[in-house]
Amino acid sequence: MKLARRFCSSGVSSQKKLNMQEFKVKIAEGPGLEDFVAAGDSPVTASQVAKKKPFRTEPLPSWLKLSTIREKSENANFKKLKKNMRHAKLATVCEEAKCPNIAECWGGGDSETATATIMLMGDTCTRGCRFCAVKTSRAPPPLDPQEPFHTAAQVDKMGVGYVVLTMVDRDDLEDGGAEHIAKCISQIKKETDNRVLLECLTGDFRGNEEHITKVANSGLEVFAHNIECVERATTMVRDRRAGYAQSLKVLETAKRTAPVLTKSSIMLGFGEKQEEVRQTLVDLRTAGVDCVTLGQYLQPNRSRMKVAKYVHPDEFEMWREEGEKMGFLYVASGPMVRSSYKAGEYYISNILKKRGIKN
Repeated sequence: MKLARRFCSSGVSSQKKLNMQEFKVKIAEGPGLEDFVAAGDSPVTASQVAKKKPFRTEPLPSWLKLSTIREKSENANFKKLKKNMRHAKLATVCEEAKCPNIAECWGGGDSETATATIMLMGDTCTRGCRFCAVKTSRAPPPLDPQEPFHTAAQVDKMGVGYVVLTMVDRDDLEDGGAEHIAKCISQIKKETDNRVLLECLTGDFRGNEEHITKVANSGLEVFAHNIECVERATTMVRDRRAGYAQSLKVLETAKRTAPVLTKSSIMLGFGEKQEEVRQTLVDLRTAGVDCVTLGQYLQPNRSRMKVAKYVHPDEFEMWREEGEKMGFLYVASGPMVRSSYKAGEYYISNILKKRGIKN
């Protein structure tokens, strides 16, 4: 009897394994989810599935359709900076995020300042904000101890007047990477004999004042940290470890503890109301923020949040006017404006000149 049961059990087990293997093969060869949700009752063929585009969004409104970058990238500054970036093997947000403003920022002009945005501490973030396309991992690669020296040497060769440094969040590090970022900043200042103006778009360092203060006092001209969206949308848009009040604290701490300009950015298009945007601007001014940018959120890929609304340029102009009346030193507001959009130009023309007059 025991032998019969064992034989029967063995036969059932083998049959299960065989059926499971057949099932896996059928799944691998069968239709995808998009086939089941496709409109209509008729079956979808393999050739029809192959023709489908991997990622589609709603048509952009006319004001978001850009002229080709090729026309703008004939500028000598643009070509020189692009060549230097390639040679130095430096990662930039401008290219990684396929920023539509790259030609304007890198190009600068005869009387304008070319701006580049360099990523520090790798290209992998420990957070997963729903608007951001940067790679995420709980355990990113370790920091490169030579990065401060390598970056400083290459910045010195780039010939730009203004550099924006940005960072991924590194919650895997005890100080969030504050010491490493501070070293990068101080080394760039040393290597360039203070010729280059520096802005750093930082993470929140989990609200730790010691770490925020370390970066803010490392030699920066501009300490930037993005509030990203209105308070109501924060939990929907940002990683759970980020926070509206925490971001305001970061900006307030930097302003209080260091002789820097502070800057933040708001994305529109998440379904926010005008009174919420207005309150966010008020909150930023109350925290001592000097400069603010407002731009349209655009979905970077299918896994990220969809756009709730395309905000008209007239509304962006309204926010620019209101922001200036609130006392911000400068407000960049427009559909294609990003947090570091033509940052050097704005800084030079609007801030240094005013400080020179006062002094």
